[in-house]
Amino acid sequence: LQRAPNILLIPGTSSRTHLAENIAAAELVLPAEALRTLDNIATAARR
Repeated sequence: LQRAPNILLIPGTSSRTHLAENIAAAELVLPAEALRTLDNIATAARR
């Protein structure tokens, strides 16, 4: 969600606890360093 306004969540859960966690995750804002780390992992996985 932090990447672009057109990215949507596709939730799927059978647990109310997990549903609450998924909803809370929509409000999560990652620091720039964490995003860079995730980008590096994704880039390395494509090689």
